Amino acid sequence: MFEKLEPTDDRTAEFRAVADLYHGFFTGIMLTIVTRKGVEDAAEFTYRMFRTKHHEQFLPGLKKLGIDDLPPAVASAQFHYLANQIGEVGVEYMYESDRKAWIRYPPPRYAWDDAAIAGIPTAVNRAMLRGWHGNNGISLGNPRLGFVCTKMTMDGQSGLEGYWREFDHDLDPEDRVRYARSEEGPEFDPDAAPTLPSQDWPEERQQKALRNFGMDWWRSMTLQAIELFGPLDGRYLSGLSGTLIGLHYYERTTRTLGISGNDADTFAQYMLRMARGQGEDASMEKDGDAVIIRQSDWRMMQEHPDPHPVVFEAWNGLWEGLLSSHNPRLRLDVLKRMDLGDDCFEWRISRRRPSTIGRGK
Repeated sequence: MFEKLEPTDDRTAEFRAVADLYHGFFTGIMLTIVTRKGVEDAAEFTYRMFRTKHHEQFLPGLKKLGIDDLPPAVASAQFHYLANQIGEVGVEYMYESDRKAWIRYPPPRYAWDDAAIAGIPTAVNRAMLRGWHGNNGISLGNPRLGFVCTKMTMDGQSGLEGYWREFDHDLDPEDRVRYARSEEGPEFDPDAAPTLPSQDWPEERQQKALRNFGMDWWRSMTLQAIELFGPLDGRYLSGLSGTLIGLHYYERTTRTLGISGNDADTFAQYMLRMARGQGEDASMEKDGDAVIIRQSDWRMMQEHPDPHPVVFEAWNGLWEGLLSSHNPRLRLDVLKRMDLGDDCFEWRISRRRPSTIGRGK
């Protein structure tokens, strides 16, 4: 079983800092939508998100993990166990039969970090199960396979728990996720659980996988927010979430990177380290007392080469929040944008100047 690894060098520290930042965004945007749009909109957003990710990741993931030849119920449970281990998500797996296999997500819940668990309504968790867990059977070509949820953390129970079961008849869409709160899962035996070859997952690969996980979810969640709520609301929800997470995660990420100081040069170094952690090619140069940062690629959007302009604006909210936490007397000006046809993204970090509005001559 994978345990959380602390970075051991600059490279893995950069991966970890990026992973932590975007993991914070994952939780943050869910809370932003719950509080700014409401529970119904948050549930719809969650369903669409997890339905999309299920289509993208489930079947390819089974093959990558080498479990695509297992019985459907067992393959489903092992996928969630093994894939989430790579992401440092606490999950337990319990085999009962070839037609019934359990998983349990014990607290603390990775997705709803720290006190955020108190702000996520049950409807959001139900939407996640409908979007992913209830569709495993359809993807596997087995309409008899469904998911039975026995516990939910949001309801004050001891984690999210349930099992995939292959029934004796095809399931109607509304029956693919069922609830049986009186049932109790078996005890978890780590020695009986499947494992991944540790030699295939050295520290750098695991840290990189965490980085990729976070960046992938930022892209998917921001695009989904824009598609579902429209460009203006989507930019607001994603951009505000990014700014808030930047404000609160700056100290955590600088501690991981070993960066200190509050001037423009220090923040430029921070942006360079984070860009490297994201797999980007970036550089900096002095411009008097200011610093110019250039980034010549946007790895997160390589599969979406023509994004709506508000996607960048939402992403830039993250860096604005980080800078505000670093030093609120500095400003971050966008000078060039690749998404608008420039040859790079270019930012200028400089000191804010006092306003001259209303002062006359």
